[in-house]
Amino acid sequence: MSTEEMQQEQQFVTGLYARLDQLREQAENSVRDALVQVGTGFQAKLERDVMVAEQSGLLSAIHAGENGLCFGRLDFRDGATHHIGRIGIRQDDSSRTPLVIDWRADVARPFYLATGHSPMGLRRRRHITTEGRTVTALHDELMDLDDATRTGHEGADEVLLASLDAARTGRMHDIVRTIQAEQDHIIRAPHQGVMVVEGGPGTGKTVVALHRAAYLLYEHRELLARRAVLIVGPNPAFLSYIGDVLPSLGETGVLLATLGELFPGVRATGTDSPAAAEVKGRTAMADVLAKALRDRQTVPEWATEIDHDDYGTLFLERAMAEDARHRARESGLPHNLARPAFTFHVIDALTEQLAERIGADPFGGPNLLGPDDIAQMGKEIATNPEVHAAVDELWPQLTPQEFVADFLAEPVHLDEESAELIRRQGGAWTQADVPLLDEAAELLGEDDSAARAAAAAEREERIAYAQGVLELSAGSETYEYEDEESEVLAAHDIIDAERMAERHEEADHRSAAERAAADRTWAFGHLVVDEAQELSAMAWRLLMRRVPTRSMTLVGDPAQTAETAGLGSWKRILEPYVGDRWEHVRLGVNYRTPAEIMDVAAGFLRAHTRSFEPPSSVRSTEVRPWALRVTADGLASAVAREAAAATDGGRVAVIAPATLHAPLLAELPDGGHGQAPDLTRDVVLLDARQAKGLEFDTVLVVEPAEYGVSDLYVALTRATQRLGVLHTGDLPGALGGLEEAGRR
Repeated sequence: MSTEEMQQEQQFVTGLYARLDQLREQAENSVRDALVQVGTGFQAKLERDVMVAEQSGLLSAIHAGENGLCFGRLDFRDGATHHIGRIGIRQDDSSRTPLVIDWRADVARPFYLATGHSPMGLRRRRHITTEGRTVTALHDELMDLDDATRTGHEGADEVLLASLDAARTGRMHDIVRTIQAEQDHIIRAPHQGVMVVEGGPGTGKTVVALHRAAYLLYEHRELLARRAVLIVGPNPAFLSYIGDVLPSLGETGVLLATLGELFPGVRATGTDSPAAAEVKGRTAMADVLAKALRDRQTVPEWATEIDHDDYGTLFLERAMAEDARHRARESGLPHNLARPAFTFHVIDALTEQLAERIGADPFGGPNLLGPDDIAQMGKEIATNPEVHAAVDELWPQLTPQEFVADFLAEPVHLDEESAELIRRQGGAWTQADVPLLDEAAELLGEDDSAARAAAAAEREERIAYAQGVLELSAGSETYEYEDEESEVLAAHDIIDAERMAERHEEADHRSAAERAAADRTWAFGHLVVDEAQELSAMAWRLLMRRVPTRSMTLVGDPAQTAETAGLGSWKRILEPYVGDRWEHVRLGVNYRTPAEIMDVAAGFLRAHTRSFEPPSSVRSTEVRPWALRVTADGLASAVAREAAAATDGGRVAVIAPATLHAPLLAELPDGGHGQAPDLTRDVVLLDARQAKGLEFDTVLVVEPAEYGVSDLYVALTRATQRLGVLHTGDLPGALGGLEEAGRR
């Protein structure tokens, strides 16, 4: 590329960053000015909070654009030129002329889709590489097939391969500079409905789904900013790994969570055995919990005695309780919401019993008590503590945590083996418990009548106070300076007490994502699920409640299903909820895993699954995977030695069965951080489940014979450069060739 063109692009980029700095300074000043405002009225507070929220969001987008702000340029045949960037920036002129176009805008699509056969109006596509604010390289592609100087796709390929060959940082990067055509079609797919993105290791399905979330937030800002986007990942390490992608694209209106974090007030830190998780994840558990809850709606065996101070002992008989229970169940309300109906019918039955006792005509005539007398007796019975104690016994008010804890302590409506598997003796909640808690919350409902009554009382108090203020204002009104033609409006002339009270209510200025995290019943605008094939049937019941519109992007690979409770098949996941109304796309190009490593991993999986078709790799490192056999006593030190040697080539993951972590942690640099893996460390120790979706420069797989098929396939495909296998016994048959390949 000529020096003159490099200078021209550098001049443009320099001016672009100057405008970015100007926008940053304006936003920072706006936030600072808003925060120092001294107004105390409701309107002043609202305006301040809105200003801070808006400008803080703008600042986030500006900070996101700092690195790689402009990465492309489109030269159209009609003479138009557009620079493409991470965020859109306009000039400070009357026309708000675009300086750089947001990559998500329609006009930017030719940057990702144009070819010589379908140029989409382009004459030239330019890739701009920068380091900080300095232009370091330009790669041009001419779209005219008849142009002898046309370079085809070499420019794009060079940029893509440079990105793929770069050393890992422990965090997933966005691919906004290198989105491929098949990926762009998925990213810009319509908002509504379910899209399944399937792909083998290294195909970029996760990062494509994240860019799709960013695109949807751009296209449907008003809707999704209000409802938020939920992204569910398999574990905390994975969420940490992908956590920078959306902020780097200027998007923060997203809630990232594991399944174990989707029940407010509960954080699942316990661990189930695979067999126990499978039982808890069965669809039948919904019916089991419903039956267990009906068991909690009891009736006395004979009669419950209730001491009533004025009239002696009352008897809550079995038939009376059965009738009350039947009527409460017939209401169709959840358990806690039906409880007042049960209580009412019990009180009504006891009142009728008492009225018959003390109001009966000894000569067989009508009851001597009038309606007012009977109503008064009902009020007295309703305030009797023994009545409420009886109701608590027969139809208890329950929280999901109480109910599920009681159920797991003594599982019912299950066969003996399943009940023993999930029996819980205290301890932390597990991820498989969270869907049970969510199911219980649906069955129980939340009786918020007391909270609503308190809120209503507080509101009435505010209105009364406001009325007093207005009356005081009216009483102190003066007409001393008024003439006959003038009219001075006072507060009581333009606002009533109710509206005045509303203006002083506290507003909730948390972001949609923050509010959604605290609200189990929140309906999200869109859902992204990674490793979706691993989730159980009960987990899908939970997630479907979170997105009633069924607007979803599901990401995964059935070939990598490792969880016993996982459904694996997309049909099994979706058919109960959307039938066949879902779109399926498959990514077939492996960008991450070199061909040398993919050949080994694919050969292993094909030995167990004959129909398996691996994705095709676009990269070759010419470095063959190797194996090293060591003694059991020397395993930990050998792993530590190989890990230390490999750090010169970037970040290293040691993937080993959990049973080996303790001795490995003692030998690895910095302890390996196995319990809470910090992916930005030079060396990190993981098990195969923790490694799903992650990537490292070098991977050392330890004792492969102890893995399941899916887990070993995952472990073998995490490396972007080098793969080593350390073992004490014989290798699994399909990996035997590694010994002959020689080390390195």
